[in-house]
Amino acid sequence: MPAELDSDDIRILNLLQQDARLTNKEIAHKLGKSVTAVHERIRKLEDNHVIEGYVAILNPELIGKSLIAYTTVQLKEHAQTILERFARDIVAFPEVMECHRLTGPCDYLLKVVTGNMNEYNTFLMKKLSTLPNLGSVQSSFVLSEGRTRTDYTLPQPGRAKKAVKPSPRQVSP
Repeated sequence: MPAELDSDDIRILNLLQQDARLTNKEIAHKLGKSVTAVHERIRKLEDNHVIEGYVAILNPELIGKSLIAYTTVQLKEHAQTILERFARDIVAFPEVMECHRLTGPCDYLLKVVTGNMNEYNTFLMKKLSTLPNLGSVQSSFVLSEGRTRTDYTLPQPGRAKKAVKPSPRQVSP
């Protein structure tokens, strides 16, 4: 269920999504609010898990992680315990940046990041293929990134939808 966010919450979230290193004082200045009020709002957003954490976004090329593969996995069986075990086991591999359970012909979509094709092959042969109940695996490799975002588009502050009063119905005689 979505959290109830007012315009100040949205403005704070937009600022933090653009620069998570902003201080409470800087945010307060941009919003025209007190530092205490901003601190309390951010703490509430954290306590309610709207803000789940703060990260540094790294350049994969400069840290030697330039090969990105989107890998689909189909399992042989689909009992709940088997699906849960696969999900638990696959996220233990550091190469797996994302794991999504899907509808359709594939059960999981993985974002796997390695330094090169040899490292990906090692991941595939010595890690992924050792998991039980593996049916089929297909990989697609990223040639170039058109867009990568980490920020979510939030409603514009102060532009909440107004309730529209329905027009009275004409009753036919």
